[in-house]
Amino acid sequence: MPLAAERQVISTTARYGRLFHAPYDAWTPDQLLRHFQTRTSVQYFPVVDAIETAREKIENITNGRFEFNREFHTVPSPIRWTVNPSHDREWLILLHKFYYAVGLGMAYHETRQPRYAEKWVDLTSSWIDAVPLDFLPSDVAGRRIQNWIFAHYYFVTLHQVSGIDPDFYMRFLESLHNQVCYLREHLTPARNHRTLELCAIFLTAVAFPEFDEAEDWLAFSTQELSSNMQTDFLPDGVHCELSTDYHHLVLKNYLWIRKLAQINQIDMPDSIDEGIKKALEFSVYSHRPDGAIPSLSDGDSRNFLDLLEQGYELYGSEYFKYVSSQGKSGTPPPERSKGFAASGYYILRSGWSDQSESYQDQRYLIFDCGPLGAGNHGHLDLLSFEMAAYGKPLIVDPGRYTYAESGETNWRALFRGTSYHNTVLVDGKNQTRYEWKKNRFKVTGSEPEREVKSFVTEPGIDYLHGVARSHEYPVVHERKVAFINGEYWVIVDLLRATESHEYDLLFHLSPPAQDRVSVRVSDDTLSIHSPQLILAQPFIPNVRPSIQGGFVSTSYGEKHRAPIVRLTQRASNACFLTVLYPYKGNKPNISVETPEFDGSPQTLLFGERAAARITIARNGEWYRDDLLFTDQAASRSETPNWPFSSHVRVSRTDHNGRLLFRYRG
Repeated sequence: MPLAAERQVISTTARYGRLFHAPYDAWTPDQLLRHFQTRTSVQYFPVVDAIETAREKIENITNGRFEFNREFHTVPSPIRWTVNPSHDREWLILLHKFYYAVGLGMAYHETRQPRYAEKWVDLTSSWIDAVPLDFLPSDVAGRRIQNWIFAHYYFVTLHQVSGIDPDFYMRFLESLHNQVCYLREHLTPARNHRTLELCAIFLTAVAFPEFDEAEDWLAFSTQELSSNMQTDFLPDGVHCELSTDYHHLVLKNYLWIRKLAQINQIDMPDSIDEGIKKALEFSVYSHRPDGAIPSLSDGDSRNFLDLLEQGYELYGSEYFKYVSSQGKSGTPPPERSKGFAASGYYILRSGWSDQSESYQDQRYLIFDCGPLGAGNHGHLDLLSFEMAAYGKPLIVDPGRYTYAESGETNWRALFRGTSYHNTVLVDGKNQTRYEWKKNRFKVTGSEPEREVKSFVTEPGIDYLHGVARSHEYPVVHERKVAFINGEYWVIVDLLRATESHEYDLLFHLSPPAQDRVSVRVSDDTLSIHSPQLILAQPFIPNVRPSIQGGFVSTSYGEKHRAPIVRLTQRASNACFLTVLYPYKGNKPNISVETPEFDGSPQTLLFGERAAARITIARNGEWYRDDLLFTDQAASRSETPNWPFSSHVRVSRTDHNGRLLFRYRG
């Protein structure tokens, strides 16, 4: 070897240490850059966050103006990376996750303008100069490593950008290597953060097999991802933190790692495929007909149908394809309604579309009778639900809005509390003790005891019966949900106690209902009207209706005004019987009464049979549904026209008294 080249190799090794195995450990920075720009032996691909890589955001960043969670700050050059200009720690975290590096790469790919590559080099170099490896939690490093590699795909693998200097590239590789080494030794113990950190190690091992530790990283991350799959997901396939959003974010990580392994012919444990398929099953049913998920517990309401498309590509399931295409291709799922017992989530659907109705017009309700969830993302929302129909969410979970707890209003505590969910609030208290500790609110009490007493899905009727026993007040709350003929729901809330309490039945409506809600009272029915939805109850004088102001957040940092329907009564034992009737087109007239021969809804409090008569007039048609609720099996002699016993029975007659159908559940 010529002396000059030998000096170059020695100086490179001395400066950067042993980053690569042979023969790459003896190469110069120029040779390494050329190698990574031209190699074809490794296949990988970027996973893009559409929000954080939006072109408008990227253009602002080239001018030093950063926007995360709808909050803008102009930062100095060089950036003071360890100083947060926001009151919200999530802003600083997003700055360090480097999603915008991927956006800069995408902009360069589309335009070939050097300024995007120059900004990437400038921001990356500045970060390397200023930030210690232990700044911010390990999951931030995991996401940053992923985004650095995705940006590398555009600036090095896909294009041979002339503005990338070999010395910068060596510093980039050295920092990437050091971050992975640090992460390998400081993994989060469990759950979704550990998963994304292991994915970062796996990705680095696949994308940079030249690194000296790559083989060890690959074996370690593969085994740990398989182990984490067993603890990340409950036996029913739902992520253990019980957030619909985090479920899909974790699933997204597993899916792209599985695809990365496939295209590089890397064998993966069967347990990973089994876990992914079960997680996809929950995704199938949790997506609303409009294509979005509800934001149950922490998270946003957004569309993850692309994950089901990936599931179809990996496993060939026709019903993954059907839901991902919203009924345009594939085969409908085998079950109309579905229960996930370990997580406590139950989904009631009218169908998967047919000749008379579109996919988006189906009726949908998701019900929560599960635990709070692992970690710190669960909301205090036992027996809550979300409901959608005719392409729109009508009764919604308000979401999370923020993790920040400063300011005059603690929005984090408000959105997480029981009052911001569609359940019954007792004496204004949360279902679980949630109180201020040092600098933020924390769950300090025991979770409520919970039980799903019944889940029945039959042609024409679905039925759910859940029970909640909070340790914060001596009241038992039972909620029964009957889904009638795929058209509407009847919800019965039973509250039992030995002393008087204030009970508030809450329904959070969607933002389009703001300033468009009215309350009407007839001789027998209390009804509340909002766009495409009627809530109706038998009129009981001691139930006080009101419409209050609230907010709904579908994305972090964003909230919209939305009304809250509050129905209040004070009693020891109380019952609310509520009809939720969604409609499209002409508004129906709804009447709800409790026939005298069966008593009022209050008889349900004492384990007796109780009836509701619901009369519906719409589009020139008139029919009546008679419902019979019972907790005890009735004998044939008591109900001679019903050759079976059940939890709820419904018969429909027309204006001539002719029987149209009869169902039981």
